[in-house]
Amino acid sequence: MNAMPLRRFPVGAEILPDGGVHFRLWAPRHSSVAVVLESGPGAPRDIPMEPQADGYHAVLVPQACAGLRYRFRLGGQDTFPDPVSRFQPDGPHGPSQVVDPAAFPWRDALWPGVGIEGQVIYEMHIGTFTQEGDWDAARRELAELAACGVTVIELMPVADFPGRFGWGYDGVGLFAPVALYGEPDDMRRFVDEAHARGLGVILDVVYNHLGPSGNYLGQFSEAYFTDKYANEWGQALNFDGPHSGPVREFFLANAAFWIAEHHLDGLRLDATQQIFDDSPEYIVTAIARQVRQAAGGRKTILVAENEPQDANLARPAADGGNGLDGLWNDDFHHAATVALTGRREAYYSDYAGTAQELLSMLKYGYLYQGQHYGWQKQRRGTPCLDLPPARFVLYLQNHDQIANSGRGERLAFLTCPGRLRAMTALLLLAPGTPMLFQGQEFGASAPFHFFSDHEPELAGLVRKGRAMFLRQFPSLATREMRAYAPDPGDPAVFARCKLDLRERLSHRPIYDLHKDLLRLRRDDAVFGVQKRGGLDGSALAEDCLLLRFFGQGGDDRLLLVNLGRDLRLTSVPEPLLAPPAGQAWRLLWSSENPRYGGTGTPPLEGKDGWRIPGQTAVALGPVPKEKPSHA
Repeated sequence: MNAMPLRRFPVGAEILPDGGVHFRLWAPRHSSVAVVLESGPGAPRDIPMEPQADGYHAVLVPQACAGLRYRFRLGGQDTFPDPVSRFQPDGPHGPSQVVDPAAFPWRDALWPGVGIEGQVIYEMHIGTFTQEGDWDAARRELAELAACGVTVIELMPVADFPGRFGWGYDGVGLFAPVALYGEPDDMRRFVDEAHARGLGVILDVVYNHLGPSGNYLGQFSEAYFTDKYANEWGQALNFDGPHSGPVREFFLANAAFWIAEHHLDGLRLDATQQIFDDSPEYIVTAIARQVRQAAGGRKTILVAENEPQDANLARPAADGGNGLDGLWNDDFHHAATVALTGRREAYYSDYAGTAQELLSMLKYGYLYQGQHYGWQKQRRGTPCLDLPPARFVLYLQNHDQIANSGRGERLAFLTCPGRLRAMTALLLLAPGTPMLFQGQEFGASAPFHFFSDHEPELAGLVRKGRAMFLRQFPSLATREMRAYAPDPGDPAVFARCKLDLRERLSHRPIYDLHKDLLRLRRDDAVFGVQKRGGLDGSALAEDCLLLRFFGQGGDDRLLLVNLGRDLRLTSVPEPLLAPPAGQAWRLLWSSENPRYGGTGTPPLEGKDGWRIPGQTAVALGPVPKEKPSHA
């Protein structure tokens, strides 16, 4: 048996430096496996693969080259696409295509990568971000996103999935960018242009389950999945059971693949509470290490979604943590949504949306760090007082939460403009890591529904499952609201979610609001600091929040956010509101600036005390106090 050629990854089809393609596959269920060439030199033809130890099969095909389409024939019977296919031009049920990642002319050799500190994340769904819904159209908008103040694009999943449209969380070809958005090099051009514009790009990956249609992993080995754990979306992946070594290898290779071959700057790990692993090293910890190794010294960002709020995910591995950089903070979203809409049903039930709740999260991270949580009738969260603010990704909107509003409506349609402007200021000036959902920066009118295209039988199950999920909201469970529930499989539902980027002009006041706040965050030396203990605050009223950001030498900042009525304070027994010695507060910024659609901001402090306008946010900085004149 010939020695195995030097490969980048343990499995898949790789073009070798001296020519030819080396195929390697893990298929322990079968004693005989063949590569079926469907196009290219020598096709059509079956080429037997050599069995190797531990269920692997491999073969070098000297005449094979980029563009060749192929499948694997298992046990002399049916053929299936490559589990490590780098491209599925006809979707997950079609043949795989050999791709040469080294042929792309990258321009980002000096790109340093991005760390979590100082970033502004922008969640993007390629299929709906533009009317065209592809990589090239999205790439043309990167300069505008950078000018707005965004620093990192977080792509919703792009791993190959079935149908004409979808969110991507039912992916089955984990190494293949879905052909709906273009070819792999189109994705590379998107990332290369992002780096040229100073933007990082991270990818949402799903390592907790695979989609139900086009998932052929079980044909190669039943060991990919396990019944040891109950998974919300089907079979759990086998990271700790018998024969789990090659399964772990597969997913670790996938994490490294996106960094090495597509130059991504990190990953967002979906629903990590459903990634089950009782191994000595948790697979998430191993993924973090693999990503950083693949980056070769470039900075990376690894963010987790974790519904139970396990803060240990974001602690260094050397300290017993899992080595990730950030955590989505659902608590912030839920409390902010209650503050903006007044609705407290389903998973919003345990939030009051008060100034104190918002203040506590900006100072300490999660709101629930082990206290009792009524909605789930159990404790929620873990202590995280030690984590710096940048570790918490804060947002008012994301793909899930907009879709869960029933009609897929954005917050601009669920609350009043002044209150939303004020809350936006809190989000974008807070010391956490802010995240915007596509179109949020200009008040997009397009909804964002749940959409997923499947064959009729599966589509019916998806439609039924979605309806059952939304029934946790009593208002959405009513007969009259059920009639408005969109069909996830309706192409018109998908089409309605596409952004109209012309609204950047027609909604210019909202766009200017976001751009000015992000400029203030970027350029102001005090607002941009994300150190632990860098701010304190007080709830001046149930709906009014005071934050004080501590600068060098008394160069402090105040942020007042009043989500309620006008607040008049004839006496102010709150030292955080007092200016530094010899200074007075001056207005730096107001959400009621007429440029943003506001009605102006009169002086806040007068002889009779303070008047903080309702549904307004104001930022203040110190100036030398005027000396009294003497006649």
